[in-house]
Amino acid sequence: MPLTSEPLDRWAWVEIDLNAVRKNTRAIKGLLRRGTRLMCAVKADGYGHGAIECTKAMHSAGADQFAVATVAEGVELRQAGIEWPILMLNQAPETAIDTLVAYDIMPAVFTTEFALAYGERAAAAGKVGRYHMAIDTGMTRIGVLPDDAVEFRRFIDFHRGLSCAGTFTHFATADVIQDWDFKLQAKRFMDTVAALRDAGCDVGLVHCDNTPGTILHPELHNDMCRAGIGLYGLQPAESTAPRISLEPAMSVRTRITRAVNPAVGEGVSYGLNYRVPTPHIQIATIPIGYADGLSRSLSGRMDVLVHGQRARQVGNICMDQCMFAVDTNPARSYHRATPVAEGDLVTIIGEDGDERITADEMAQLRGTINYEVTCNFGMRMEKVYV
Repeated sequence: MPLTSEPLDRWAWVEIDLNAVRKNTRAIKGLLRRGTRLMCAVKADGYGHGAIECTKAMHSAGADQFAVATVAEGVELRQAGIEWPILMLNQAPETAIDTLVAYDIMPAVFTTEFALAYGERAAAAGKVGRYHMAIDTGMTRIGVLPDDAVEFRRFIDFHRGLSCAGTFTHFATADVIQDWDFKLQAKRFMDTVAALRDAGCDVGLVHCDNTPGTILHPELHNDMCRAGIGLYGLQPAESTAPRISLEPAMSVRTRITRAVNPAVGEGVSYGLNYRVPTPHIQIATIPIGYADGLSRSLSGRMDVLVHGQRARQVGNICMDQCMFAVDTNPARSYHRATPVAEGDLVTIIGEDGDERITADEMAQLRGTINYEVTCNFGMRMEKVYV
């Protein structure tokens, strides 16, 4: 029987446990000293988990501010009734400034041209444009160079339409214990903040720690920490796992649309690079493919869970479907699989009985990180909140 919460129009969906999101938020908030704020990154639709629902869950668990990557992501939150501070972690095109002002989305700022244009448009609207100044301390992505920070502020601080709400940087190696590059970035950032203060500049909320930084480097919590992947229950690195317990919030489920017993030698999927090797092999089809985030590079290399057992995916993963094999040979005294049928529940990521497949397992097979795995699954499939 279908679960009461699953979609009615497609047998493939993503389940998001909002209790896990709240639990993880409280766990990360619990690392901070009293008065330190928590900014939650909900970009990329909450790393595939649903930005609007996750934002609300995180705020209920103690989050103070939120971060997005694009103007549209910020607008989506505002249109959903989210009134808490939102930072865009990049500098938008000047053509988007009116939207930033209208929806009270704070941009990152690192060029004087954008800053002054932003101030002009804010003042024209009778508002003050709040922004966070980005400092490039060594990641070479965005930001004002440390040596230019004071001059930058002196050049724009005259403008009545501008107000610095924060100063931040982003670490490249916060997850590496005793890393020289991390220490160099941290020193550059704190020295820059000190220089700005000495010059009489209001630096707003100072923040630099991402998820691994928040867990491993409490000495750099400053006014606010900026957590991301840990909020969704995934460890950013092996180094953080012993320091904090997190609960994955995403499961990926599907149901079998067809189950057949092909003859020995019959092929499966494009290219027919898998052929049925022995009798008693069931080939089951599920409606999930690489357009849903199940990377084609996993073809023939990953497992799924069905009836609490692992089964190997076989054949090339298609855009919208893929197949797996179930060995039901009655002569096997060990590891004999339970036969499957149309409508049976299949788990791509998550738990089924004593078995579990994690985003980290899939990421390792793909040669990537758990962030990409969850973002990919969140693109097309409907999200069900449980």
